[in-house]
Formats: sequence, structure tokens, C-alpha cells
Amino acid sequence: MVRQAVKVGLLGLGTVGQGVVRIISDHQQDLYKETGLHVEIDKVLVQDLHKKRETEVNPDQITLHPEEVIENPEIDVVIEVMGGIEPAKEYILTALKRKKHVVTANKDLMALYGAEILRVAQENQCDVYYEASVAGGIPILRALMDSFSSDRIHKIMGVVNGTTNYILSKMSQNKANFENTLSEAQKLGYAEADPSSDVNGWDAAYKMSILSTLGFHIAVHPDEVDVRGITQVTMEDIELGKDLGYELKLLGLAKRDDEKVEVSVQPTFLSRKHPLASIDGVNNAILIEGEAVGETMFYGPGAGSLPTATSVVSDLVTIIRNMKLGVNGQRMVAPYETKRLKTDREKGSKYFLRLVVADERGVLARLTQLFAENHISMEQVIQKPYNGGYRAEIILVTHEAVKADLNRVLASIHQQDGISELKSCYPVLER
Repeated sequence: MVRQAVKVGLLGLGTVGQGVVRIISDHQQDLYKETGLHVEIDKVLVQDLHKKRETEVNPDQITLHPEEVIENPEIDVVIEVMGGIEPAKEYILTALKRKKHVVTANKDLMALYGAEILRVAQENQCDVYYEASVAGGIPILRALMDSFSSDRIHKIMGVVNGTTNYILSKMSQNKANFENTLSEAQKLGYAEADPSSDVNGWDAAYKMSILSTLGFHIAVHPDEVDVRGITQVTMEDIELGKDLGYELKLLGLAKRDDEKVEVSVQPTFLSRKHPLASIDGVNNAILIEGEAVGETMFYGPGAGSLPTATSVVSDLVTIIRNMKLGVNGQRMVAPYETKRLKTDREKGSKYFLRLVVADERGVLARLTQLFAENHISMEQVIQKPYNGGYRAEIILVTHEAVKADLNRVLASIHQQDGISELKSCYPVLER
């Protein structure tokens, strides 16, 4: 019997799930033209049968029982948009063992357990696609797997968290403090009621783990990402950086030099000439540097119902095409290169530092000597009065410095006579 349709099971009917239902319903003709098959949603797993939703679903399709999706022999593809680690992991692994292909938007799950999920998929000759787990509607994972498959990637950097980018953009534009801007982002729906994963940098770290694993073909765990969030960023930091020609962004950076890799997420001052410096609001942007192609940049909405759902349905289309070609499960490539992580002696950057010191002779000389003893030279030194009295504020921008050398300076700076406080320290990236 000739197959006429592909049946889909949906795990979750939240913001993204409703977007998936809308796109599949509204784009039936386009999907048929792309795949040659009709796409039908067979069952949808929800937590509440009676919850009012913006997108209508046939009540007969809705269920409270996960087995009606993951054990259903009629369903070909399971789409997971429920989020969280468990029970999503259990459902996905069970679906794969039942020979069902999987699309997921779950960055936490893929960052932490992606290797296991891909292994089970390969064992069962199933596809797993997860484009929507990073940067919403931007097709960055497909680009890494397809467009850059013949190139060797040296660097992946980006603004990959819309919540923190919105907060830093508004702090810069409105000269507002962190707490007030976060509260505004929550009221507008750009930040969760519990924003800790975003503002502490972990959301971005999960995404950089996925990107660096795909880009460098090594298994990078989120715990191996050097993470620092934006909760300590002040309006004064941003304003002083702007005076020097910089914009502050929560920057994800994955870099490979001499077969060694570093992956980090941290607030970073970018020169205004840098293409990522102008990324404002909730938008995301990812810059990839390849050995052959040079620099390319991907820009667009990093979240939202329809942008994210577009990536999900695009993965669904890819799976259906693979089904027709009989090549499901053949593109699951596990990380195959040896992982060698850089030490702090192998990492380097320019740095911005802001200190409060006693306004007296000899302090700047002692500070300069401390940096010189640790092999760090100054590019810029600015001194300003600090809240009256007998203290001053010193703003430093170093030349390129080894991170281990900077760490020694930071560890001993409070022991220096006349230096009362280190207000802030950020990496600096020029164009």
C-alpha cells in the first residue's frame, strides 16, 4: 500500500506546540508540495484537557496519556515541545525504541543528554532533529551540519539569549539599572517569572554546548563552559564602556586554536565596529568563522511561538524527505574528534577593569607595577573622581593578556595599599 500521509504525535501544547499546530494546519498545501505526503497530527499530549488555548485542536486528538503518543503504532514522528529533562527524556528514548523519529526543541535535554539520545536513534535507524533548541527560528544547526560540512570551523560566537540581550540593550538605551529592566522584561513576557537560567548565563551555556559539539565534532558538556551571567552588570559599567566605544553583550564564544577548544558565556565589551555589537532587543545573532569561507553571520528572532515552530516543522519536513529516500538514521554523526580543552594559560583577551582607589600619590604606580609583574600591559588608563572625598575611580583597558595572569592580579589586587574595591572586570573584543 502506498503511503499517503505522515502521522505526527505532539508532546506539549504550550506556546511552541500551538505554533506547530498552526503551521501544520495552515500550510498543508506547502507541506504536500515539499514532501509529496499529507501531514496529520494524530495525538497531542497535554496536562489539562480543559485549558483554554489560542489555537483550537480537535478534542479527540488531545490526551493525558503519553503512551497514546509514544506507543501509538500509527504515529511516525514524535515532536517534543514540553520542555524540561524528565519525563521528556524518557518519552523521547521510548519513542526512538518504538522506531519513531523525533523532533525536539529541548536545549537543556540535548545539551545534557544529546549523545545518549543520538546513540539510541542510530541504533534504531531513526532521525533526531533539534534545530529549534538553539536560536529559535535561525537555521543555525542545519547550517553547521550541511552548509559547513566541507569546512573547518575555528570560531562560533553569538548573542544567543534574547532575554539578557533585551535587558542589556534597554540598560544601554535608557540608562536604567538591572533590577528595573528585568522587571520590565518580565511584564512584557520577555523574561520568565524565574529568570535565573537566563540572567545567570545557563540558557546560553546550553546553547553554546550544542553549537560547539556540532561545530567542532567533540562532546562539550555544559559544565565545561566557562559561565558568568549579567546579574552584577551596572548601568555605570555600560556607560563607561560606551565612552570608550564599546557595547556590552552576553557573548557566547567557542574557539578552536591548535586543536584545543575553549567555550565561554560571559558579559563582554564589543567594539562598536563588531557586527554583534548592534544586535538589540530580543534578537539573536551567531557569527561563524570557517577556514575556507571566512566569516558568516546568522541573525533573527531567537524565540517566540511561530519562529521556533517554523524550525520544528522544518525538521519534520527533513525527516519526511528522509523517509521517502529510505535514509533515516544515517545522518546521526556522533562526536568523533578528541576533546582537548584549553587551560587558563592558553586563553587570552583584552580586559576592561574598573577600580576604586585612594586619591593619593603612588597608587597608580603600584597598580601599574602589579600588572607589569604579571606580564600585563595597559592600553588605556582613565582616572575620575569617585563620589567626592578622597577616592578616585580608575578605568583600565589592557592589551591582550593571558587569563591566568589576570587571575593572579585579581586575586591579589585587594592586598595592595590604596586599592579599596574592584568594581568590575569584563573581556574586551575588538573587530
